[in-house]
Amino acid sequence: MLGVGAAEASATPLTPFRYEAQAQRHCPHDQVVWLDFRKGVYYGRGQKLYGQGFDGSFVCRSEARDGFYRRSLLGLR
Repeated sequence: MLGVGAAEASATPLTPFRYEAQAQRHCPHDQVVWLDFRKGVYYGRGQKLYGQGFDGSFVCRSEARDGFYRRSLLGLR
């Protein structure tokens, strides 16, 4: 039985794209990131692993954050 005011945590569905330009058209006012599904992290433009690998897609940063993915600190300066 749930108590009054109990909050449910649910992830926002992601809209993955193969190409960066497609993702940018989907979210014109948000930053596009590379989401690595296997590691559960996302990379921003300028990071070494941005756009690399076969287990990822371009997504909007807000969708990645809402989906409980974390930012990778590798390659940040």
